[in-house]
Amino acid sequence: MTTTIVIVLALIQGLTEFLPVSSSAHLIFPSQLLHWPDQGLAFDVAMHIGTLLAVIIYYLADLVQIGTHTIESIFTRRQTPLSRIGWYIVIATIPAGLFGIFFESQISTIARSTDVIAYSTIIFGLLLGFASLVNKKLVWKSIASIQGQRSDSLRSLTLQQAIIIGFSQALALIPGTSRSGVTLTAGLFLGLRPEAAARFSFLLSIPIIIASGLLEGYKLYSHPGLFVGSFSDILLGVFVSFITALLVIHFFMRYISKSGMGIFVVYRLILGFSLLYFF
Repeated sequence: MTTTIVIVLALIQGLTEFLPVSSSAHLIFPSQLLHWPDQGLAFDVAMHIGTLLAVIIYYLADLVQIGTHTIESIFTRRQTPLSRIGWYIVIATIPAGLFGIFFESQISTIARSTDVIAYSTIIFGLLLGFASLVNKKLVWKSIASIQGQRSDSLRSLTLQQAIIIGFSQALALIPGTSRSGVTLTAGLFLGLRPEAAARFSFLLSIPIIIASGLLEGYKLYSHPGLFVGSFSDILLGVFVSFITALLVIHFFMRYISKSGMGIFVVYRLILGFSLLYFF
C-alpha cells in the first residue's frame, strides 16, 4: 500500500469507529471507486489497536475508577454506582460476543453485499432519527429528577437498560448498521441523555474492540501468509487511527450535547442512497 492509501484508510477507520455513520459503508468507496487493494488483516488489526488506544486514553480515569470498584465488589460483595457500571459493561458485552461466535461467519459471507450495507445505513439512520425525537420527550419529562447530575452520568443506568443496549450491539454484526450508531439508538429509545448514551456506547466498545482485535490477531498468527504490507504501514495506521479517533470522541461528545443527531441522520441517508446509486 502507498502512504496515501494507509493514511486515508486509517482516517476513515478513526472517523467512523465511534461516529454513528457505519465504517463498512465508507470503506466501499475507496476500494471500489479507486480500485484500491485489500489492506489485509494485519492492517485491520493495526487500526483496531489505534481506535482502542484512543477510547482507553480518553476514558482512562473513568476506567480506573470503574475497574477498581468492580474488582473490589467481588471481594466485598457490595455494589457501588461505579461497580454497577462495570458489571453492566460486562453483561452488555455478552450478547454481541455470543452472536459473533455463532453467526459472524454467515453474516460476513452472506450479508457483505453493497445493497445490504446501503439499506442498513438508511434504515438504522432513520431509527437513529426517530430515537432522537423520542428521547427529547423522555428526557424533558424526567429532567427535573436528574438535576445536579452530569449530563453524561451513567449512575441512573439500570440492568435492564444495559441488557437491551447489549442486545442492540449484536445487530452491529449486520454490515452498515454501525456499532456506535445502534447502541446509541437503543440508549436514546430508553431515555438516556444523549451524552450518557454515547458514553456507555464508547465504554462498551472497549471489550468488543479487544475481542475483535484478538480474533484477527489469532487468525494472523495461525496463518502468517495473511500478513501483507510493511511494518511502517502498520505503525502509521495505528498512529493516524489513534489521533483521529481521539479527536472524534472529544468533539462528538461536545457536539451532541448541543446539536443532537440530526446531521448524522441526514448524512446516513445521503450515504446509503449514494451507495445504491453508484453501486
